[in-house]
Amino acid sequence: MVTVTYHGHACFHLSAGKHSLLFDPFLSGNPLAAARVEDFRSLTAILVSHGHADHLGDAVELSKRTKAPIIAPFELAAFCERRGAFVHPMHIGGSFGFEFGRVKLTIAHHGSAVVDKTTEYTGNPCGFLVHLGGLTFYHAGDTGLFYDMKLIGELDDIDVALLPIGDNFTMGPRDAAKAVEFLRPRYVVPMHFATFDVLEQDTSRFLLAMETLDAEPAVMAPGESREFS
Repeated sequence: MVTVTYHGHACFHLSAGKHSLLFDPFLSGNPLAAARVEDFRSLTAILVSHGHADHLGDAVELSKRTKAPIIAPFELAAFCERRGAFVHPMHIGGSFGFEFGRVKLTIAHHGSAVVDKTTEYTGNPCGFLVHLGGLTFYHAGDTGLFYDMKLIGELDDIDVALLPIGDNFTMGPRDAAKAVEFLRPRYVVPMHFATFDVLEQDTSRFLLAMETLDAEPAVMAPGESREFS
């Protein structure tokens, strides 16, 4: 059994037994996140899909506080390491067996850069396939729809897919439903919507598009937890 807590945008906390994973920890500055950096006293790993501020978020500070490694594409991991974080660099198509389970990086069609006074590109964006607590999770990261999602669904029996539906920067509801058709997960949790005005979405559009599919939609409010088994 794995407990999943949604912290808004693309940030999820997964816990199973002694292991605790945090995806795309955009907490500070996230208008939907009820959790704070200080709430995470122990983490097994932090998984970051790309370098945009609303995904990299508080990853470096959390890594320093908890000594949890940031799992990310090589260039992004190097960026974080230069700032004092613990890291485990990977790259797309590669997988690695951690104590908590296996992680594989998948492609994602998006960008990846830290944009401040200057722009520092941080390699390719990614998605994650994570095996934890006997279940397989797919965190798509920020991405548009791509046909290789069908291969991802054929190679892995996905229990829970975390998919963006916000449109504008990522897939919208219609494309996300097509992704579900390709991936064939048991459950689907929509993400990356409603955080900012440009991402406002009525989840009923996504639920309507899901009606002909076998996967069970699991819409979660920020701060809500759900157990999957």
